[in-house]
Amino acid sequence: MAVPLFGWLRSAPPAARRSLFAAAFGWMLDSFDVMLYAMVLAYLMKDLGMTKATAGLLGSVTLVASAAGGIIFGVVADKLGRTWAMRASILIYSVFTAACGFSQTVPMLAVFRVFLGLGMGGEWASGAALVSETWPAEHRGKAFGFVQSFWAVGYASAALVTAVVYPWLGWRAVFFIGVAPALLVFWIQARVDEPEIWKKQKQAAPAEKPSIRSTIRGRLLGTTAAVTVMNAFTLFAWWGFNLWIPGYLSLALDKGGMGLSPRNMSALVIFMQFGMWLGYLTFGYISDGLGRKRAYVVFLSSAALFIFLYAQVRAPLLLFFLGPFVAFFGTGYFSGFGALTAELYPTSIRATLQGFTYNIGRVVSAVAPLVIGSLAQDEGFGTAFLLASAAFIAAALMWIWIPETKGRALA
Repeated sequence: MAVPLFGWLRSAPPAARRSLFAAAFGWMLDSFDVMLYAMVLAYLMKDLGMTKATAGLLGSVTLVASAAGGIIFGVVADKLGRTWAMRASILIYSVFTAACGFSQTVPMLAVFRVFLGLGMGGEWASGAALVSETWPAEHRGKAFGFVQSFWAVGYASAALVTAVVYPWLGWRAVFFIGVAPALLVFWIQARVDEPEIWKKQKQAAPAEKPSIRSTIRGRLLGTTAAVTVMNAFTLFAWWGFNLWIPGYLSLALDKGGMGLSPRNMSALVIFMQFGMWLGYLTFGYISDGLGRKRAYVVFLSSAALFIFLYAQVRAPLLLFFLGPFVAFFGTGYFSGFGALTAELYPTSIRATLQGFTYNIGRVVSAVAPLVIGSLAQDEGFGTAFLLASAAFIAAALMWIWIPETKGRALA
């Protein structure tokens, strides 16, 4: 008898489903808030007098702050609880997204983006721990794929809001709508419990809890370094490419862009998100079936190929059809990172080390918007996007040193 596509979700306990939806909606709204900047970037550059390099630098500042937020809230999630850290991070990024709409100068906008980044990084760290500890090994990849797929929904929502709101009320109003995710905090507080495995380790004697120093040694030290570097390359490629795609499509032809209207740009971005959404979901099933390593290598290698092709195309219609393939392979692999790191580290320090490996990589990748923007200024976007393609190849090579973790039970 055929197994329903989402049978694993329908058969799960209510508490597991609530934790999954809390993380998914938190991640969706995280994406919505942070990508509003990319969607209105071309108009911000004009109104605030920013160059491509300055606009890229602001993107980099946000990523550095998100790395700090991920590390800080990873520790908070281990100490105070996964849901506590998630509520705090969602509230922070919601409030400061709306604050961006009040910006009068570039330094003022930079300050608001720093605080937004802190919340953005914190949401992933707390949500990844929450999902990994409430879903069994055989469905963990699919669960993370489900959560990650909501990033595409948030990205598409940002594009839709921009298409509707910007022509009517301008870019400031687009940011004001970013306060809406704060409402999710109340639902999480009322309906989502801490994972049982976390509650048990909190009651354990201090001597029974492994420390980070005792855990990260020997072969696992090398694995942790490889995972962190791999993630740095994937995040460099993703942010370097995706932060600039709306701006590239919107900028005038004489500025190196495609010269599309806000609505046409939004249409191309929204269509890309169908590929992104499907890539996230598909990766979860593939990684649960074939393993984390094979799935990652296939997706990263394919992403390098499709971004190379995207960088050579100048016809909007071809970009329209190529975009979903770029997004499918160029983002789907993110579904595997939460499962991979959950299966490497014990519960008492899981969120801390998930936050560390993900967000140290994010610190390194923070230069991507600046580097891509500066290279686009001097050499054009076609050349700049090739750097993202090369980063995906480098990420795939790191899997020489990363072990397969499929099927491991959490400790």
